Parts: sequence; structure tokens; C-alpha cells
Amino acid sequence: MIWDTVHETMPRPELEKLQLERLQAKVRQVYQKVPFYRQALQEKNLGPESIRSLADLARIPFTSKQDFRDNYPFGLLAVPREEVVRIHASSGTTGKPVVVGYTRTDVEIWAEVMARTLAMGGVTHDDVIQNCYGYGLFTGGLGIHYGAERLGATVIPASVGNTKRQLMLMADLNTTVLTCTPSYSLIIAENAAEMGIDLRDTSLRVGFFGAEPWTYAMREEIEQKLGILALDIYGLTEIIGPGVAQECPHKQGMHIFEDHFLAEVIDPQTGEPLPYGEEGELVFTTLTKEALPVLRFRTRDITSLNPDPCPCGRTTVRMQKVRGRTDDMLIIRGVNVFPSQIETVLLQVEGVEPQYLIIVDRQHHLDDLEIWLEVSPEVFSDEMRGLERLEQQVRRELESVLGISARVKLVEPRSIERTEGKAKRVIDRRLM
Repeated sequence: MIWDTVHETMPRPELEKLQLERLQAKVRQVYQKVPFYRQALQEKNLGPESIRSLADLARIPFTSKQDFRDNYPFGLLAVPREEVVRIHASSGTTGKPVVVGYTRTDVEIWAEVMARTLAMGGVTHDDVIQNCYGYGLFTGGLGIHYGAERLGATVIPASVGNTKRQLMLMADLNTTVLTCTPSYSLIIAENAAEMGIDLRDTSLRVGFFGAEPWTYAMREEIEQKLGILALDIYGLTEIIGPGVAQECPHKQGMHIFEDHFLAEVIDPQTGEPLPYGEEGELVFTTLTKEALPVLRFRTRDITSLNPDPCPCGRTTVRMQKVRGRTDDMLIIRGVNVFPSQIETVLLQVEGVEPQYLIIVDRQHHLDDLEIWLEVSPEVFSDEMRGLERLEQQVRRELESVLGISARVKLVEPRSIERTEGKAKRVIDRRLM
């Protein structure tokens, strides 16, 4: 189902014309209203009149997460603080949080793009959505909530945690749609199995999973254990929250809502724009936000863009699944390693569970990589020789993909700590 047929199927020339008009208006607004942007543009000898085409976007300086912290809390606002009706903030970062304000119009836009997001997964007013993203300063819970209400669906604001209660609600209220982090969906599946509940026998049919990296292998695990269609959702606090991009059932990338968010991919080292299809760092410019417009925000996410029309009928550019981040990449013995690479290998090995911990340390001045990996109860109860063979297999597979050796430690089921928010997959003791 396409929620907004005008903007989601707009011919590319028309879309780019709209993007340019909105970009020019935003540059004009921040130049006049935000001292930080006025100074940044003046240092590049740029003014509102300098933006004559979308190609001129590359001349505009970048915005970083540090810029948000340096201007904490309201230094980047483009409207009087009295016009801000909502404040959200990022969590889990060091130093000052990223604080983002919304006008009433911003909240309306957010609800609208989230309605598009849910509709893209086939959700209608007939659905019951169990929203297990956190409510509060985190944007996930309320973003999903307002989009669901705009769509006309029934929302269960379950938030995160109390998993046995979540399962009771699913059964009693006939939940059809699940929204949460991918790791929490597997915790739900684990608890269901312990309680003798087969989630494939429930009304669940589709899930929207994001807020943390996950692989195609984990998608298969979720779909098999929950008996649902598992779709990728993408968003950032700095841009609007969830509702920036969404995967459709064709699973050929996430559609970016380009009438609101202008996307680029750049070389993370040089900052130069890269052509469609090449992998680099994703950068966003907001085109319609009132309270806190953002020019060329560096997301640190590594992906590529595809402008070809999708079989679903949408013409918006699609971003591929985020392969990693420029700031969570591990450099081990001079080799670049992304946690998502390790996860892909682990989840393809039969007999292991989708719970793991990556531990990086330094022993005798050399980097040391150790992977703790849960195995299934059947494998764990097997003879020692069988465990040793599995450990050797995982070690060989990892070395083949990563190009470096890693120690593998097989641990008993449920021995790795679970979290109900974003899963903590990496412990880098070199930083301690």
C-alpha cells in the first residue's frame, strides 16, 4: 500500500525540482536564524543565493554530532524556543546528549512520514500494533505511535521490557504488527519458546525492526522464529527520528522519503560526494523541518544509494542495509572489521544461537579478538569432541571472511546478558 502516491511515486525530475526549492528555502532560513550555520556558510563564502542547483549542495559544510553538543541545548534552533512543542534527545552517547526540538508542524510531518513507513509494510487501519520501542526522550516509541494513529491503526503502547507480559498482550489483543529492536524480538521468541508458545500460531504477521545494526542472517532467524515478515526501518534523532527510510516487502533497500530528507553518500575520508551505487558514508539534509533544520549531517553509517524504481511502484531512492559505521569499525591488527561481518558468519553456522559478544583486548602489545557465542541446548549437551569441532568450524569461517584469526568461546544457552534496548555486542578493552 502506498500512503502518499504523489510524493512516493513522483517522477525524478519533478522530485529534484521540489528538493531544490525546499533546499533553497532551508539554507535561507538557517542563514538568517541560526548563527552557527551563518558563520559556517560565510567561512565558505556562501550565502542563500549561492544554491542554484542540487549540485551546489556539495559546497555546503557538513554538520556533525559534535556540533549538536557544542551548541547544546538550543543553539541550533531556527525558531523561538516558545514555538517548540516537543523535545527529544539521544541516549547512550558520551558527553552531552543530542537535543532536538519540534514545532507543531514538525510533529505533523513526523506522523505523516511514519504513516508512510507503516503503510509500506502493508499496515492498515485494521491492524493492531504492539509498539515495544521505548517511550520518552528516545524518538522510537512516540514516532511509531503517532504514525500508527495517523494511519488509523490500533496502538498498544507496550514500550520495552516485561517480556512475559508482552506475550500475554500479543495473545489476548491479537497483535498483528510488532515494532522493536531486532535483538528484542529474539528475546521475545526465546521467552515464548520457554513458555511453550509458538509465535507462528499467533496473529503476528509483520515486524518493523531498527535502532541497531542487524544482518540478513538475523532477519531469517527472526522470520523463522516469529513466523512474520521482518522489515528494516531507519531513522536518526538528529534528522527526525524513525521515518527517514523504510524497507518495502520486496526487500531491495530502504526507501528514503526524499521530499523531506535529501540524501548523499560521500567518501568518509575526503568528504567528496560519490555516485549512485558506490558505498560510502550517508549524509542527510532536512528539507521541511522548522525547529531544527540540518544541513549535510554526517550519519557515520556506511551504505550506498540506488535511484532505480522499485517493483513496489515507488520512485524514491533506496539505501542499502547499513553495513557498518565509520565510528564503530574495529581496527584489529591493522585490519578493518565490522561487527556486522562477524554476525553474518556466526548466524550461518548450524547449532549456534543469535546471541554473541565480541571482546577486543590487547595482549603483549598485540590486538586480541575473542568471540563468545551461545550454542543451542542440544549442542551444549553434546560430547566435548562435538563442541571442539563446532568451535574449529566457527574459527575457520571467521578467519576466511575477516582475514585475521579470532579465538572462539562456546558458552551455554542464555549465559550472555540480554538487554531490552539496543544490544551491546562489542566490548573493546583497549579503550578501558
